[in-house]
Amino acid sequence: MISYFYSASVTNFIDEIVMKRLPKLLVIMLLLHVQLHAQKSIPKAPTKPAVNNYAAVDKKALAISPSTAQSTPAIAQYIDANFTRDEDKARAAFIWLATNVKYDVDNMFSINFYEKPDERIAKTFATQKGICIDYANIFHDIVTKCGIQAFVVSGYTKQQGFTDYIPHAWCAAMIGGDWFLFDPTWGSGYISNGKFVPHINNDYFMAKPTAIIKSHMPFDPIWECLTYPITNAEFYQGSIKPDATKPVFNYKDSIQAWNRQSKTEQTAAAARRVEGNGVKNSMIYDMLVHLKREVEYDKQLTANNEENAGIDLYNAAVADYNKGINDFNDFVNYRNSQFKPMREDADIQAMVDLADANLSKAIAKLTSIKKPKPSLATLIITLRKSIDDVQVHVGEQKDFLVKYFSKSKIGRKSMFYKYTWMGIPVN
Repeated sequence: MISYFYSASVTNFIDEIVMKRLPKLLVIMLLLHVQLHAQKSIPKAPTKPAVNNYAAVDKKALAISPSTAQSTPAIAQYIDANFTRDEDKARAAFIWLATNVKYDVDNMFSINFYEKPDERIAKTFATQKGICIDYANIFHDIVTKCGIQAFVVSGYTKQQGFTDYIPHAWCAAMIGGDWFLFDPTWGSGYISNGKFVPHINNDYFMAKPTAIIKSHMPFDPIWECLTYPITNAEFYQGSIKPDATKPVFNYKDSIQAWNRQSKTEQTAAAARRVEGNGVKNSMIYDMLVHLKREVEYDKQLTANNEENAGIDLYNAAVADYNKGINDFNDFVNYRNSQFKPMREDADIQAMVDLADANLSKAIAKLTSIKKPKPSLATLIITLRKSIDDVQVHVGEQKDFLVKYFSKSKIGRKSMFYKYTWMGIPVN
């Protein structure tokens, strides 16, 4: 799941829009597409190059032809065809991305209210440049298409002992039953004198949560992937060692449970965790505001959907009621014609049964409408009374048919006439 957030200035911009009472849908579209994932700098490369244990994987991954590597589906297909282990697939995605996409220094602070992840991915492929959210989106998209469970993580970072003031994005992925962190942005190179210098840094490939927490702090602590999560205050203080005095946090089960939740439930749960972990800076505050607004929007959207669903059910009930009335009128007209032209008893019974069935369908639809607004509730009561009235007459005709079918031919004919003796009915 990809998270988006916005700065305080963007908050003011959106508040201004809300005050002008533009449609809520427009406002939420702005919220969902704000992307400020960029970092002030990429850490410099280590002084000593580390041994690459993935040399063979890297060679094969980078052998994909440029004409083939034009999209995430094409790259994922190539990786699936050449590797079987999830670890190797993740490595192939990481090394291809870190090698072929250059960090876009000129646009590291770029803000775009409207671009969606797919649009940013397409733009990155076209320019071969991107910022951290682009690296994270592409890595996530490739490994997910390779069957690996992964998520884009939003947070902030610490470099050389100082906490950065611009948000960052990286990825979490499950490899071999465990969660690891991947930062293809920091793994691609570093910035020197305002220019990007390509340099593969394997420290940010499949990093253990206990190692990357030194520099990467997610807004939602569930993505720390730690048994003893640290707070934002502890991250600022550098107190990142596991504290066994804290309650054990089963993050694996929590992620599984979160993954089964609806979008609204996920957002609400994330908001609670973000707030509970301490609002230490404006970045966390902006994320929390965004999450809470999204929850409220989702609630309103759900309420609107329920209301619309109720109206749709009511209209469908009206249609069933009208069908039932038409069917019943057909029966009454046929009875007034003394059941001529002649039909089988079963066909005559079916006429009144069909009317009854359509009326029952209407009742079922009305009953399924949950928490209707007062105006709709009034319509439901009125329609239900009309249905009940018709059903009384349908029941009378059913009783008539029971008697009618029990009689002989002459007896049936006599039921269409009223015979009296001295003013007293005799049939």
